[in-house]
Amino acid sequence: MMSKTKVAIIGSGNIGTDLMRKIQRIGRNVEVAAMVGIDASSEGLRMARESGVAITAEGVEGLVKLPEFKDIEIVFDATSAGAHKHHDAVLRAHGKRILDLTPAAIGPFCIPVVNAAQHQDEINLNMVTCGGQATVPIVAAVNRVARVRYGEIVASISSKSAGPGTRANIDEFTQTTSRAIEEVGGAQRGKAIIILNPAEPPLLMRDTVYCLSDEADPDAIRKSVEEMVAAVAKYVPGYRLKQEVLVEHVGSNIPLHIPGYGEFTGLKTSVFLEVEGAGDFLPKYAGNLDIMTSAALSIAEQWAEKKVTA
Repeated sequence: MMSKTKVAIIGSGNIGTDLMRKIQRIGRNVEVAAMVGIDASSEGLRMARESGVAITAEGVEGLVKLPEFKDIEIVFDATSAGAHKHHDAVLRAHGKRILDLTPAAIGPFCIPVVNAAQHQDEINLNMVTCGGQATVPIVAAVNRVARVRYGEIVASISSKSAGPGTRANIDEFTQTTSRAIEEVGGAQRGKAIIILNPAEPPLLMRDTVYCLSDEADPDAIRKSVEEMVAAVAKYVPGYRLKQEVLVEHVGSNIPLHIPGYGEFTGLKTSVFLEVEGAGDFLPKYAGNLDIMTSAALSIAEQWAEKKVTA
């Protein structure tokens, strides 16, 4: 039996801890060798230590000092966009591959079901945002049938599932997700909106995707979206449609204006999604965090498997 690829996680908060638990539960080709934080009393570091994982509360510099560091091949960064710039510089100098779960976007955007095959040899991959992981596949699904001229997504997450890192990166979230709608989803123009919902009891993550596209067979668009949802659900089991995909003609009677594009006539596709978390560490309503850790683990598994079969 081949040994598993060793990985480290920087960030002992909600996302990092959920990722650790997920790898420990379902990791096929990877195993957690180290957990990194800056708060020695954090629950994530405590749980890592109790499960036999090496820990440090001295940040990335502490990681480099750990005896386990030499065997670690992949590092997940679950901190913040600002901190990732420093982490990237340090880890690159040591030849480590990086999966960035912050909106820093130093490396290319990666959505597993859309463009993972194009980025198998990258040093640093950016996992976009929770909203991007949930919605960009839908934009791409529409775009492979009909040219998407404008894509808009609204990501609604429970306020309780938005930690300090998420709240500090709201601007980066909207900018990074908007770029990914265009660069990965294929839309000519993209827009992203995030809503922190304070409802009690907390609601599951909900995502709405609107695509304005050229004319095409509506049934072909619906089929493409449904196939994409099924593909995402293979690594995010709680990812699902909330209702049937709606495709309608717009702009033929009343002109529809798209900023930066002009008058539009064509199809409007509306997709309503729900994401339920697996509950590895966080409550199941935190699907926004679960889809990030699930996507990142999916890429790490592919990297490790490629190494084994090469």
